[in-house]
Amino acid sequence: MHRAALLLAVMTVMTAAVRGLGVDGDLDHHDAPPRPWEAYQQALATEPRHALKLPEGFLLGTATSSYQIEGNWNTSGKGPSVWDDTLHREPWRTPDRSNGDEACDSIHLYRRDVEMVKELGMDTYRISLSWPRILPDGTLARFSQEGLDYYEKLVDEILAKGIQPIVTLFHWDLPLTLQQLGGWSNPAIVDYFEDYARLVIAKFGDRVKLWVTVNEPFQVCEFGYSDVIMAPFYNLQGVGGYLCTHWMLLAHARVYRMYKKDFAGQNGRMGIAIHSFWFEPANPEDEKDYAAAERGMQFNLGWTAHPIFVGDYPPVMRAMVDRASADKGLLRSRLPQFTAEEVALIKGSVDFLGLNHYQSQLAAHNESVPGPSLYRDAKYTGSAHPSWPGYGFTKSTPWGFGKLLRWVRDSYGNPPVLVTENGYSDPVQEVRDWDRVEYFKGYMREMLLAVEDGCNVFGYTAWSLMDNFEWTLGYTMRFGLYHVDFEAPEKTRTPKVSAQFLRNVTRDRAVPP
Repeated sequence: MHRAALLLAVMTVMTAAVRGLGVDGDLDHHDAPPRPWEAYQQALATEPRHALKLPEGFLLGTATSSYQIEGNWNTSGKGPSVWDDTLHREPWRTPDRSNGDEACDSIHLYRRDVEMVKELGMDTYRISLSWPRILPDGTLARFSQEGLDYYEKLVDEILAKGIQPIVTLFHWDLPLTLQQLGGWSNPAIVDYFEDYARLVIAKFGDRVKLWVTVNEPFQVCEFGYSDVIMAPFYNLQGVGGYLCTHWMLLAHARVYRMYKKDFAGQNGRMGIAIHSFWFEPANPEDEKDYAAAERGMQFNLGWTAHPIFVGDYPPVMRAMVDRASADKGLLRSRLPQFTAEEVALIKGSVDFLGLNHYQSQLAAHNESVPGPSLYRDAKYTGSAHPSWPGYGFTKSTPWGFGKLLRWVRDSYGNPPVLVTENGYSDPVQEVRDWDRVEYFKGYMREMLLAVEDGCNVFGYTAWSLMDNFEWTLGYTMRFGLYHVDFEAPEKTRTPKVSAQFLRNVTRDRAVPP
C-alpha cells in the first residue's frame, strides 16, 4: 500500500475505533486500539520509508516578525507600540523581564538576515511591517520616511537574493495611540487599518506579490482582549475577544476588497494567517468529548475561517454564545452580528488561507468552566498529553497536522493553503537541535502526505529564521534555525543543525524518512 494511503487508513481506523481508554489515560484492557500518536509511531516503525518529494512549484520559506527581531524601538521616527509600552511599564510580564528594545537588531543587520535565508536555499521570506515604524501614531497624520526607507531596502534586498517576500501587515505591534482608543475593539480601527494598508501596498505592491493582512486573530483577540495572556492584557472575558475578532475580520475584508479593486494591476495575492490546533477527543470512549473536539475546531479555526469562507460565524458558535448570553439576561448576544453588507464584504475575502500550526490538543467536554468566557461558551477545555515530547505549545504531534489540513479541505472547499508558521521551541542555547530536526521532518512529511491526499497546500514556512524575542516568553524559549547570541554586540547568528536539515530539503526538494 502507498504510504499516504497506509497512514490515512491507520488514522481513519484509530479515529473511528479507538476505545477502551479511561479518563485517566490508562488502558482498561490489553487489546484496546492505540491512540492517534501511538498508532502514528507504530506506522512509522513498521512501514517502508522513503523520501517524500515536494510538488512542482511548492514554496519553502522561513519567517520573522518586526517586533521580535528589529529592536531600535524608538529610532527612525518610530512611535511606541502596545508591546513597547506594556513591557516598559510592566517588565514582569516576561519571565526574564525582557523586551524587544534590542532583540536581534535587524534594523542594522537585515542584510545578514536575508543572506541566511539565501544560505538555506529558501524560496520565500515572510516578514512583517511595523505599523508604528511607518505611521508613528497609527494614522496618516504623520508618517516616518525613515521607516518606509528601511522596509524598501529590506524588500529590495530580499528580491536581490532571488527570494520572494511574503509581507504581513499586522503582526501584533499595534501603535500605542490606536490602542489608547481601544485598539481592535474600536470600530474605527477598520478605517485606520485600511489607510495604513493602502499606503504600504502603494509603496511596495509592485514588488510584493504575497500579502498577509493579520497574523493570528485568535491570539491577538482572545489572549489579548479576554485572557490577559498577550498585549494589551485586557481582562474582558466573554466580550473583548468577540468584539476584537469582529472588527479585525471587517478590517481584513476591507483591505482585501481595496487591494483587489484599486491594485488589481499588481497581480498579487492576499490572505490571512490563522493559528489552529488540531483537537482530538480527550476520552475516545466519550461521545461528548468527540463533540467537544469538533467545537474546539469551530471556536478556534472556524471563528475566523468560517466567516471568510461561508459568510458568518460557525452555527454551533452562534447558537452556544447566543444561548449563554440569553441565559444571563442579556438583551443581545455577546457575539456580534454581521449585517448583510458585511457578510458580502467578508465572504470570499482571501486568495489563500495562511495556516499557523504547532501542536494538537485533547478536547474534553466541560460544563464547569468559569465564566463568562469563550471556553465556558464552548463547554470544552484543551490540554496536551503528558507523553507528547516538546515544550510549551510546540509538543510534537505531527499526526494532527495532516488531520488539520484534511479538515480545512473538507470544511471549506479545499482552498489554497500556505503554511505560514510551523516550528519547535526549546530552552537550549546551542546549535545541536536534533529534536527540532525530528519535529520539522515529522510535520513536513505529514503535510506532504496530505498534499498527496488532495489537500491544496502550495507552501510551507518554518518558524523561525533565528532565535528572537518570543513575546511573553521573552528570550527563555528559542525557535530559530540560527542561534543568536543576544549578549554579543553584533548579535552573532550561527546556523543550527536544523538549518542544515532544511538546507538539504530545499536542495533535494524532498523530505527524508
